[in-house]
Amino acid sequence: PVLLGCGSAQPGGCPALCECSEPARTVKCVNRNLTVVPPDLPPYVRSLFITGNPLTDLPAGAFPAQRLPDLASLNLSGNHLRTVEAGSLALPALRQLDLSGNALVSFSPQAFGDGGSPLEELALRGALRDHGVLLSLAALLQSGALRNLSRLELADNGLLLLPAGMFTALPALRQLDLSNNSLVGLRNVSFQGLGQLQSLNLSDNSLGMLWNSTLAQFRSLPALRHIVLRHNTWVCDCAIEDLVAWLKESDQVEGKEALTCASPDKMLGKALLKINGSDLNCSVPIDLPSQLQTSYVFLGIVLALIGAIFLLVLYLNRKGIKKWMHNIRDACRDHMEGYHYRYEINADPRLTNLSSNSDV
Repeated sequence: PVLLGCGSAQPGGCPALCECSEPARTVKCVNRNLTVVPPDLPPYVRSLFITGNPLTDLPAGAFPAQRLPDLASLNLSGNHLRTVEAGSLALPALRQLDLSGNALVSFSPQAFGDGGSPLEELALRGALRDHGVLLSLAALLQSGALRNLSRLELADNGLLLLPAGMFTALPALRQLDLSNNSLVGLRNVSFQGLGQLQSLNLSDNSLGMLWNSTLAQFRSLPALRHIVLRHNTWVCDCAIEDLVAWLKESDQVEGKEALTCASPDKMLGKALLKINGSDLNCSVPIDLPSQLQTSYVFLGIVLALIGAIFLLVLYLNRKGIKKWMHNIRDACRDHMEGYHYRYEINADPRLTNLSSNSDV
């Protein structure tokens, strides 16, 4: 196909500063210093590349659905996008969207319109550095607007934790890439409902442990056969026994032989698959929630015992306590009667004069 660079737009032709191929139904606007989406994109376009431009905002109607009914693949990577407004991506045929390499600070949960979107692949590599954008994306995914999504790429975003329930409304998801982040745990992440999930990339994070609840979810996903865990900071203490047992029995983890301990020092570099009970010197597995629950129960028993002892002491000394209370009552009554007597004297002038004369 011949790529035509046009200096000005022509009816049904190519926008200025873009290269177009009508036979391939492709338009490329790459490194053209564009600050807005070209308003005169040809209606035949199926694959659109607008990359490497100082484009900062996608307003509503940036890609008119009536004018671009066949636009299926949209690459907006490597721009300077900061805001994606509601309705800016409401395209009826959109299947692939790449927003990687942008510095997003605002991503409307209604970016794909009020109805559902046919989107199947979404790439956001290095575009979610702002925590507010992550929460907006989670709201978008949880709304069910992207139920057809089969591939989601969230790598290179420095993510520490993921919002709870972020992936629960993605029943068609097959590939999930969370690599090269800073994830320290997955306990609040639910993979339930991802019955089609085949590949999960968790490499190059800061995972020190995968708890039983997460491992149970992995076991329950019938299609999940490719889990990547390399280059994480595994902590090889007593709590890692369940993870080691799962690795030895599971065929889901790619390259599990290369997984090694990052701490403590005595276990540094030791392969997880070669760890046994004698290396860890653990009598029982350690589960922090169980420990906390046991501590709370013990504290409750101690407090109940102290309360029972206190009530028993009160019961055994009930007569002495009753006498003590009566004494206090009598003392208070005598004291109040003295105050009352003085008040009567002060209130009666005759008694006041008499009191003064008697003093003289």
